[in-house]
Amino acid sequence: MVKPKEKQPDAKIQWHPAFCAAAELELRLNKADLEFKREYNLSKKPLQMDLLIIEKRKNAQIQNEIGTIFRGHNVIEYKSPDDGMTIDDFFKTLGYACLYKGLGEKVNQIPLEELTVSLFRASAPKQLMKQLIDYGYKIELHTSGIYYVQGFSIPIQIIVTKELDSKNHESLKVLSRSAEKEDIQKFTELARDFSEPGDKEKADAVLQVSVAANREKYDEVRRSENMCEALRELMKEEIEQELEKARKEGLRLGKEEGREKGREEGREEGRQEGREEGREEGRQEKIQVKKEMAYELYHEEGFSIERIAKLVKQDRETVEQWLQEKTNA
Repeated sequence: MVKPKEKQPDAKIQWHPAFCAAAELELRLNKADLEFKREYNLSKKPLQMDLLIIEKRKNAQIQNEIGTIFRGHNVIEYKSPDDGMTIDDFFKTLGYACLYKGLGEKVNQIPLEELTVSLFRASAPKQLMKQLIDYGYKIELHTSGIYYVQGFSIPIQIIVTKELDSKNHESLKVLSRSAEKEDIQKFTELARDFSEPGDKEKADAVLQVSVAANREKYDEVRRSENMCEALRELMKEEIEQELEKARKEGLRLGKEEGREKGREEGREEGRQEGREEGREEGRQEKIQVKKEMAYELYHEEGFSIERIAKLVKQDRETVEQWLQEKTNA
């Protein structure tokens, strides 16, 4: 039996491991029915909110209607058009808010009444809303695209960006795979007039994603006569990049075509040269045969040079030259 030691004020007592052991002992009769996971990680990566908005000035009047419910600390969850929003996502986000409140540096540093939760998605999460209603919570349409969830101690809203009024929500409206041309034009005209530091960069970030998701729509808008000096100005860099890409691609294709043509011409030239070389080799072989025949007829058969010339169809001087070469060899 381990003897209790004297109190050591400088040592930090590890209560949690002991509690886990005690809990398992308390429930040992159901050991086969229960699974105990100590220090269980809630996720494979650190828990992380999509966005936290903190009011720097207390009771500030937020002009945009999505901020009507905002308080001191506002937890934001965003789901892309490719992601769903389930009942588990809802309570996970609510859990983030509770953890954020509970992890303050001092007790009640973040009062419960200073917390809100907002969940954003392009289209309405109908199944989630139905399940919340089935659980006894109330879904109230505050204004187009903004739904309040009643029944929690923390104000919660679900924002369906596709349903938002285009006025004042241009940036959110274009973050969709089915952005409307009217919204694209409104956003680009709005972004063109941004003058505050950082606003242009934020608009560029939105534009890059929106263009990638709605390439054909942006091409239509860009080609329209009304438009779009605003879009051309905003997309100037991207247009220049596309032109440069097209130029490089054209250059590459031109080089490839030139190389292929050169290879084809080379092959044709090679074939021609081969034919000529083959014919020349054939001529040389034929001449060599005639030379051998002339030598044998002259030295072994005693034929005259004139007679040999007629047989090999060459003139007298050529036959004499062949005979001389053979003799010298």
